[in-house]
Amino acid sequence: MSVSADRRAEGLLFLLAFGLCIPAANWLIGNVGTVCVPGGPCLIPVAPGLLAPSGVLMVGLALVLRDMVQRRLGLGWAAGAVLAGAALSALLAPPALVVASAAAFLVGEAVDLAVYTPLQRRGLVVAVALSGVAGLVLDSLVFLLLAFGSLDYFAGQVVGKLWMVLASLPLVAWLRRRDERLGLGPA
Repeated sequence: MSVSADRRAEGLLFLLAFGLCIPAANWLIGNVGTVCVPGGPCLIPVAPGLLAPSGVLMVGLALVLRDMVQRRLGLGWAAGAVLAGAALSALLAPPALVVASAAAFLVGEAVDLAVYTPLQRRGLVVAVALSGVAGLVLDSLVFLLLAFGSLDYFAGQVVGKLWMVLASLPLVAWLRRRDERLGLGPA
């Protein structure tokens, strides 16, 4: 397989993983947690004394995967993935969370895209980290305000998503080094 074909195959794999984060987040929030609030989300500990809805793990990962889709397949694919992801989020979210889930996904991923795009050529790891932080903060604000009318879980949401962004940075750094070795840059 050529480098171009490898790059495309890797991009499609990132796109598939990005898409799978959406149903996983929606399923987790209603089914997995150390405590499930009646009429509310299932919660997981993300730091000592700090709980967050369990879907935060997949949302944090989705922010990074969107960046990798853009790196491998280009801006058009990434923008399309954001729109498709928002629609998928609306389709798969529990009825009470449809608007919150879709709006938060759209806002968070769009902000991630807007921050990542100008920064990616300056430094991949920094671009992924900063765009992830921007996306996760806005995603958390929009989701919590629309879903629950409260920012009670805001700190937990931010920390939970941040863990996933930080956990992905070594892989992102490895991809950057490999791309440099192969003479590849952003799509």
